[in-house]
Amino acid sequence: MEFATDDLIRLTVALVMGGLIGAEREYHGKAAGFRTMIMICVGSALFTMVSNRMGGTGDRIAANIVNGIGFLGAGIIFREDNRVKGLTTAATVWAASALGMCVGSGHFDIAMVGFVFIFSSLLLLAGVAKRIERLNQTRDYKIVTPFRHKTLNQYESLFQTCGLSPTRGQQQRIGTEIIGRWRVDGSQANHERCIERLLNDPEVKEFTF
Repeated sequence: MEFATDDLIRLTVALVMGGLIGAEREYHGKAAGFRTMIMICVGSALFTMVSNRMGGTGDRIAANIVNGIGFLGAGIIFREDNRVKGLTTAATVWAASALGMCVGSGHFDIAMVGFVFIFSSLLLLAGVAKRIERLNQTRDYKIVTPFRHKTLNQYESLFQTCGLSPTRGQQQRIGTEIIGRWRVDGSQANHERCIERLLNDPEVKEFTF
């Protein structure tokens, strides 16, 4: 069977779409970048094209693309400093594979609309996400200070004075020192104000946030 011009167009479109999405991820230093997104989008298109040619049994190939991409996306997600990172890139991998499937099946209209939505979300909504993050952030605080009665209550009051909402976590006393941990919610400005006061507190021996 000859390789049709239409097949070449589909692969080219998948390459361009995957490349543009990958370029955005590469620019921001993400794990799945330019070449990875191209391989995902073009590979999904190839699997879909092959499944179309195979007929009835080929449907299972297209269905298994989603499972394969799920394993790939799971490898991108990781935990760092009590925060989960890589979710956006993993979701982008999943979306890029969907674009490849649309292109591979010849549904260029759906692929183009989907690409506009995905690419616009990556480019334009990053600023919106940062604004939302400035309005409310969740941070984990650890304070090491000399043990005194009501010492940790003092710092909880400080969080509240700075307009933050603390939730006390594990506490630990080692010798003459006490370690307190909190998960604290609040705006970025309030966090910064609280951090400045804690850094200038001579009683604080160790402080992570």
